[in-house]
Amino acid sequence: MKTNLINKYTILMLTVILTATSCTKNFQDINTDPVAYGPTNFDPNYTLTSAQLNYTGSIDFAYDTWRGNLIYASTMMQGLSTVVSYWAGDKYLLNEGYTAAYWGSTAVGAYIEQVRPVVDVVQFTKDNIKYSNVHQVARIWKALIFARITDLYGDVPYSEAGLGYYTSNFNPKYDKQQAIYADLLKEVEEATAALNPAGDKVTGDVIYKGDIAKWKRFGNTLLLRLAMRLTKVDENLAKTYVQKAIGNTMSGNEDNAFIKHDIAGSRVTQNRNSQVLLGDGGQENYYVKWSKTFIDLLKTSGDPRLGKVAVTKLYLDESSKDQNAAFDANPASQKGMPNGKDLSGIAGRDVRQDPSYTTFPEYSSPHPGMIKRDGLTFILTYAESELLIAEAAQRWAIGGSAATHYANGLKAAITYLGQYDASLAISDATADLFVTAHPYVALTGLQQINTQYWLHANTMLDFYETWSNWRRSSFPVLTPVVYPGNATNGTIPRRFPYPVEEAAKNNANYKAASSAVPGGDNLAGRVWWDKQ
Repeated sequence: MKTNLINKYTILMLTVILTATSCTKNFQDINTDPVAYGPTNFDPNYTLTSAQLNYTGSIDFAYDTWRGNLIYASTMMQGLSTVVSYWAGDKYLLNEGYTAAYWGSTAVGAYIEQVRPVVDVVQFTKDNIKYSNVHQVARIWKALIFARITDLYGDVPYSEAGLGYYTSNFNPKYDKQQAIYADLLKEVEEATAALNPAGDKVTGDVIYKGDIAKWKRFGNTLLLRLAMRLTKVDENLAKTYVQKAIGNTMSGNEDNAFIKHDIAGSRVTQNRNSQVLLGDGGQENYYVKWSKTFIDLLKTSGDPRLGKVAVTKLYLDESSKDQNAAFDANPASQKGMPNGKDLSGIAGRDVRQDPSYTTFPEYSSPHPGMIKRDGLTFILTYAESELLIAEAAQRWAIGGSAATHYANGLKAAITYLGQYDASLAISDATADLFVTAHPYVALTGLQQINTQYWLHANTMLDFYETWSNWRRSSFPVLTPVVYPGNATNGTIPRRFPYPVEEAAKNNANYKAASSAVPGGDNLAGRVWWDKQ
């Protein structure tokens, strides 16, 4: 997992060339004479492309995705399981370098690869009528970026972040998460309302190809998700913004936001989750499996997703990266691997002594259609939207019938899988039968809704979102792993600690924020909205 130190400017340009082919005709001049590439001929669409792509993970060997989304979030949430020794999240062990990976450094991570380019777009396009829609899309994307950063860490640099070039302030303050969320809600509401279908074309948009109607629905769906994050800490504010979003959110799986990756650009453009789960950096292809918790939940309900998202016998030899074309997708064959196990030889810990163990190939892996190098990274979906509206309806009797929105969300979470690959498609009729057989029950509504949200986010491979919504809702009820030397006293982690590098680079602001974390600046501490 060695990080390559690369020239970020060169790679950002390469990113745009490989992902926005319609714009490549201008890059010969840009790369040949970078001095001439300035305010008079700069097109912010190029940089928007980079900000969108980099949200799916670092261009440097999926640096943050590997550590944050997979090693930690996926296993803490019992979506995936592994016996790979450096996957610390599965056992609630603290690896400070890995928990700091999403925040990043001067070379990789969210602040340098996501925040910097999107702030540049927002700043350049401000008050520039030529790029009005680009500006609004960038504001929405900036909110998406910062929402994840603050969800993972709590109080973080926000209002002054990414502005060093413009303000010469290279030690940004840490804004309170409460203030960050208030501004995110304002920004998304304003930017979404300001989008103009008759305005400029957003040519750098690799999500919706500049479709402003879809961006409006995306913006309102993001507004809904941001608002619902606050249900434990400020229910009135949450309800206020949910009411603003309802009626304007995504209307079907065709509105799902995703990025289709490209093999041609190698690590720069290939799917980030796939690079890791295909074993590019280790033996993850053989030793990372779906969790027993995840598979058992699908199996006990006869969920049709089980025969699509999981396969056994995908890799038959730990020394080979070759997939077995005769893998087994039979739902009856699927078996999840328990979390918190290792290969130590110690009774009670070694997975090979677990009653479920036969061979590693007989534990379930993600379907190969989900982890293609040129496959999809899902950003935000209609199923998420409908499940959140169902919860709002249950909590506050707004937005219509909770049962109807729940049914819509569950069906969408089943049928969207075909967007990954045709082999994962599930028919409307099959989905309808399952939904009808598993109706909404108001008495256990919040548990039903958020359990389905957990299942859906896991199938999206967006374990950051799985973790955030679980912390907010407490569903499904997960049994913590108890492993020797764990950093949380046997409780499921609640946040990532601040990077220790911040103590050297931004000491005063870091110390103030670190000392203010409820429960301490550690894996067991809590962000503001995760009220105990």
